[in-house]
Amino acid sequence: MENLEVVLNVLEASEEPLKAGEIAERAELDKGEVDKIIKQLKKEEKIESPKRCYYTAK
Repeated sequence: MENLEVVLNVLEASEEPLKAGEIAERAELDKGEVDKIIKQLKKEEKIESPKRCYYTAK
């Protein structure tokens, strides 16, 4: 499974918005990698940020 899919699955499974560090921990990925993936997912409009630095799947 691609890292992008892993991050998206973590966000979809969570009932509350998560910070990048929490996503990285749950996905067992490097935070820098997660930051890049978040940027890409936001660009593709697959995730949103309900409050600053927190993310959730649409």
